[in-house]
Amino acid sequence: MKSYSTLIKGARLVVERCFSVKAGDSVLIICDDDHQREAQALAGVAYSLGAYPVMADVSHHVSSALASMAVPMEPSKTLAAAMKASDVIIITTNLEWANRFAHVNPVAESVALGAKIGSVEEGMADWDLSAEDIDLIVGRAERIMEAMEGCEWARVTNPAGTDVRVYLKDRLPLKVVPIKGAGEMMGPVPLWGEVAYAAVEDRTEGVIVVDGIMLGVGVYGSLKNTIRWEIEKGRAVSITGEYEAGRLRAVVEGSDENSNVVAEFAIGTSHKEVLGSPSEKGMLGTVHFALGDNSHCYPGGQSCSRLHLDGSIRDVTVEVDGRAIIKDGILLV
Repeated sequence: MKSYSTLIKGARLVVERCFSVKAGDSVLIICDDDHQREAQALAGVAYSLGAYPVMADVSHHVSSALASMAVPMEPSKTLAAAMKASDVIIITTNLEWANRFAHVNPVAESVALGAKIGSVEEGMADWDLSAEDIDLIVGRAERIMEAMEGCEWARVTNPAGTDVRVYLKDRLPLKVVPIKGAGEMMGPVPLWGEVAYAAVEDRTEGVIVVDGIMLGVGVYGSLKNTIRWEIEKGRAVSITGEYEAGRLRAVVEGSDENSNVVAEFAIGTSHKEVLGSPSEKGMLGTVHFALGDNSHCYPGGQSCSRLHLDGSIRDVTVEVDGRAIIKDGILLV
């Protein structure tokens, strides 16, 4: 078990650098059993700055939601009310749960009220991260957004067999980086970086081969077998592969009418993420696609679903209206 003192450096990075907590802030820290010590460290740092931290334990919700995708992600009325009354919301739980929690109504409502909100990645005592690293992650996101401004089509290919075209006209980017501003969408800190878009819901065409991680199917770490999505008119009409594909197919088929919509397209910008971790989706050289919901988080998103299931693709080449901005995982802009 990590001692409280070894967590303080990382907690300070989160509280002071990523969230810029100040005296008088109401800080809500949402945690589970496995992250109690991290929560205590975060609360201690926030209190030392003159803020008012409160911890909320959601362990039972985390364990049940991870055991079954049928468990609703919406929090209790009590927690929802606390979120909407908070200036800063820091979530330190199982990260897959936190990623799914990002798509509930109280998160969107808290953001609309001006809260700063984010989830904390694993390894608080061991992060090898500097302020300069954070600036690099943010800077890459800004360069990608500039390169994609006004674009219509993005094409993604990779050695595993991905070849897909995504229509993005009039869809604004969502910058999800370690520095959290008031009223900005929830995302992980402090290693994470991505630029995300709501794919136009009925226009994505091609093949997506998930060869990194796949959230929501009970398979942790790098996939042993790839999962192939055949996409027609914006929907995954076929999901094939081995065991992992069967799990994903069952989850999608057991949900709602929009659960197979290709809802999100996102490009990673962080050189500090780790392959095989839940945070691989923010890693430089990867993109990820999500099936299901994009109405809660992404500008212009029209797909409303109970699900938001992310799959990552490695060593990508990304072309924007015919111009390569990433080649074999290397950023060109």
